[in-house]
Amino acid sequence: MKVLLIKDVKSLGKKGEVKEVKDGYGKNFLIGKGFARHATPEILAQHAKDELIVAQNLEKEVNVLKEIATKLEKCEIVITKKVGNNGHLFGAITKDEVATALKEQHNIEIDKKHITDKTAIKTIGEHDLDLKLGHGLHAKLHVDVQGES
Repeated sequence: MKVLLIKDVKSLGKKGEVKEVKDGYGKNFLIGKGFARHATPEILAQHAKDELIVAQNLEKEVNVLKEIATKLEKCEIVITKKVGNNGHLFGAITKDEVATALKEQHNIEIDKKHITDKTAIKTIGEHDLDLKLGHGLHAKLHVDVQGES
């Protein structure tokens, strides 16, 4: 009996694979527990259509992320923060502040979780931040930190 795996099954295969199994194992365990469906031509055709739609959606998403990455490479944000007598900032520039400034100044919405720099911005001046957009895409964002007394 041929089955189309709906979920990953340990020691059998991954989701989307067609496997030849014994009738009892296929009907009673795999299909019965919802791990697989009987691999009829209709189900295989529907699965192929679904996979094509998923691939097209992924391609659209990657193209949108590439556009955002090129916009981010070109833009610069300015953040002003209070400065003490010694020239150091009161606190650090947070990822949330960077995301908010990007939204306000350039109307580009990005989640603060995508900002991946390990070191906090604690000084006045220009800084480059690394943004991880997903699907292996990265972008650099130029941040200019200005002080106000």
